[in-house]
Amino acid sequence: MSNLIAPSILAADFANLQRDIEMVNNSEADWFHIDIMDGVFVPNISFGMPVLKAIAKHAKKTIDVHLMIVNPDQYIQTFADLGANILTVHYEVCPHLHRTIQAIKDAGMKAGVALNPHTPISVLEDVIIDLDLVCIMSVNPGFGGQSFIENTYKKVSQLRQLIDFTASDCQIEIDGGVTNINANALIEAGANVLVAGSFVFGAENPTETISDLKNLIA
Repeated sequence: MSNLIAPSILAADFANLQRDIEMVNNSEADWFHIDIMDGVFVPNISFGMPVLKAIAKHAKKTIDVHLMIVNPDQYIQTFADLGANILTVHYEVCPHLHRTIQAIKDAGMKAGVALNPHTPISVLEDVIIDLDLVCIMSVNPGFGGQSFIENTYKKVSQLRQLIDFTASDCQIEIDGGVTNINANALIEAGANVLVAGSFVFGAENPTETISDLKNLIA
């Protein structure tokens, strides 16, 4: 698997959203990472269906939607219709996780599961073979610009061992606090998709920053 960069649109300039979408289109980034927050599961509200629809209208790369919401099952088909290619739900809000994963796939999307910093890798043992993506939260979900949690490296290594043991095709995504300081170490630990928000969109030259990250993890 190649190593991928997924700029987080949560950190984009919402007054110039189309400009930032085009920047990602024309950069070396691989995916668009879209965080949907409901103010219930996480202490913040990001954006909903109309904004995702506007993003999908202009995006020319994979749309990776990360649901930080309760009751994600009721919106699965909606996100498929809006153009999501990958739909990630949180383990912590899915009492019937296997059923949710299958529903995502039945809707024509790749299925991902996200784990909060306190949630152990072991909870995925029975579903890892069914997953296309595991998103390890390297910050507490809900806000951008947080500091990276160092225990993430251990969790990535544990997840890589589980994936290798089960011969799963699952990708490992890291979300939160990714910079040029920790990117290479995360790849070495076993990750292959890095979400970068503030580090990219807060940079003086976001396109160059994306290119630098890609070269760093190539």
